[in-house]
Amino acid sequence: MTDHHPPEVLFVCVHNAGRSQMAAALLDHHAAGRITVRSAGSEPAGQLNSVAVSAMAEIGIDISHERPKPLISQVGWTADVIVTMGCGDACPVYPGKRYLDWDLPDPVGQPLEVVRAIRDDIRRRVQILIDELAPVPAGAKLQRAGSSAPWRSPSAADPRAE
Repeated sequence: MTDHHPPEVLFVCVHNAGRSQMAAALLDHHAAGRITVRSAGSEPAGQLNSVAVSAMAEIGIDISHERPKPLISQVGWTADVIVTMGCGDACPVYPGKRYLDWDLPDPVGQPLEVVRAIRDDIRRRVQILIDELAPVPAGAKLQRAGSSAPWRSPSAADPRAE
């Protein structure tokens, strides 16, 4: 028996109500179980950003059941990769962890059109992260959870895609 575990990614922003929730849902959806995903906030909000919930629903991902969560030390220590999104000095540092800082606008108070653009930028970055952490072997077919259609990365569907 091997001791192999899927890589774990933690998305952190201040309120854990928009960017980090969208990123976690997109990674969870597209990685199809190949990556463990968590999200948290340094100062969690009381509820999710309703426009972020709507933007995700447009692409068939329901995050309405999620709740902003506080960043606790144990979650940071178990993550292989920590992706910060605008929390600056409010995000604690866990020595020895791989950090990515995604400079993304805060969706708070933004109209749906702006939040869609943020979501699409996150989706592009998530796909790159998946390709780095858990690439699908050539010729392998991966099913999305709850779908009968094989999963294909955007880059596999269109060689011009980033």
